[in-house]
Amino acid sequence: MKTFQVKGTFKAGIAWEKFTKVIESQNEKNALEKVYSLIGSQHALKRNLIKIDSITEA
Repeated sequence: MKTFQVKGTFKAGIAWEKFTKVIESQNEKNALEKVYSLIGSQHALKRNLIKIDSITEA
């Protein structure tokens, strides 16, 4: 398993909040799906309210 650092923003009320997540995954695509799932479930957001800025292998 590789470790990926995902940075982006999500809509929190009227403002956009920054986030950084460190995810263990087999590839970038699975890491991206995991971040959408985690942020979406924690903040009750749909994917169109989550913007990914960068994915880097840590």
